[in-house]
Amino acid sequence: MKTINVIKIIRTIKILLKSSVLILVLLSALSCNDFLDEKSDLKLATPDKLEDNQILLNNYGFLNVDFASSGETSSDDYYLTDADYNALSFEASKRLYTWMPDNVATSVSSGNDWSACYRSIYVCNAVLFNMKDKNYTGEQADNIRGQALALRAFRYLDAAQIWCKAYNPATAGTDLGLPLRLDPDMNIPSVRSTVKQTYEQIISDLQTAIPLLLQKQISGMRISRAAAYGLLARTYLFMGDYEKALSNTEAALNIGGELMDFNTLNPDADYPVAELNKEVLLWAAMKYEYHLIPAKIPDHIYQMYDNNDLRKTIFFRKNTANEVLFKAYYNNANGPIVSVAIDELYLMAAECKVRMNKIQEGIGYLNTLLIKRWKTGTFVPITANSQAQALDIVLKERRKELLIRGLRWPDLKRYNRDGANVTLIRTIKGQTYSLPPNDPRYAIAIPEDIITLSGMPQNPR
Repeated sequence: MKTINVIKIIRTIKILLKSSVLILVLLSALSCNDFLDEKSDLKLATPDKLEDNQILLNNYGFLNVDFASSGETSSDDYYLTDADYNALSFEASKRLYTWMPDNVATSVSSGNDWSACYRSIYVCNAVLFNMKDKNYTGEQADNIRGQALALRAFRYLDAAQIWCKAYNPATAGTDLGLPLRLDPDMNIPSVRSTVKQTYEQIISDLQTAIPLLLQKQISGMRISRAAAYGLLARTYLFMGDYEKALSNTEAALNIGGELMDFNTLNPDADYPVAELNKEVLLWAAMKYEYHLIPAKIPDHIYQMYDNNDLRKTIFFRKNTANEVLFKAYYNNANGPIVSVAIDELYLMAAECKVRMNKIQEGIGYLNTLLIKRWKTGTFVPITANSQAQALDIVLKERRKELLIRGLRWPDLKRYNRDGANVTLIRTIKGQTYSLPPNDPRYAIAIPEDIITLSGMPQNPR
């Protein structure tokens, strides 16, 4: 009986993978009869038993990996030498690195952020459809439904940072958002929502998921209530709603908020920070990119760390050319970690408190984190005399702690939205490239083949 069940599950996964590849090519419902004739019957792509839906969500090597790398590639967390740039495998990667307005995505066959995003969303939608179709009830069913909703929200939040403008309450109702695929039916056309609608869907999915999820799952590979609270906090932080970001951050920390003591880590290890350490609320990784592993870190970032700050040796090593290389990836087999972890929660709480002018409370959160990052007996608690000073300190520490975590790109977008006026500059082969604040290129171009197939509007250039 068990053998038959496993075979059925494997067959189901293969059908989902095959179906998702079609969607990747664009999750836009094409009216072409030939295309529709080739798609799999949805009923074949959904399992018959409740536990089989969990097994589909347990496909961690499919759902928990390949989160968007385009934002990190576009950010100022790292740099490429001319030789590194020349060694990039795809012309699209070179164009992305230099902030070109178009043709910055590799093909679906080579793997790109768009296809990986919507392939995962398709699986979540198939599970949600099946849960509703079979009318499953009970705690196990609730937990499965909550996982599918929260994972879908995570993918949409990740995608919004790549292909949408920063959330701005004044323009979110008209700014171009994502195509919100909420049903696995491939006949439904893909159309772009607004940024406001995109964030509303993310919030709705997470708020619905939170009471359904277990506070802590049996594995760090499954999304928990604490992780969903953390993602909701991240969503509100990106939106600039600091009160709601804080309340959800504290809800996550109330479930459990133990920090690693970096004094217990081995700075000489190739990868000193373990994958599933106690700070990780959900294991999820960015797409593996050779230009990001190992990432070359600008010297001005490296010099931000005090010699007694253990992150200076835990995070970095130097090669024979005296270049600073990053090594705190939380894993060595996939891309950098992108999910919410306890350190990010402390930094979000600190930032929100300071922005709400609760300076001492915010600095208190920051000191709780930093004492675990400094050599024992050397840390002097930080103080601040003004909101501006406190915010500068908190954001500097956010920069230092969350390097190569997929957060710098959305941070730059929200900081510039709020008037930071950060201009990015790169020089390749003697030519200088720049990205001014709030430039339309901060909403990265959607792959051109997606635009052609779907008829959706491209991001303004």
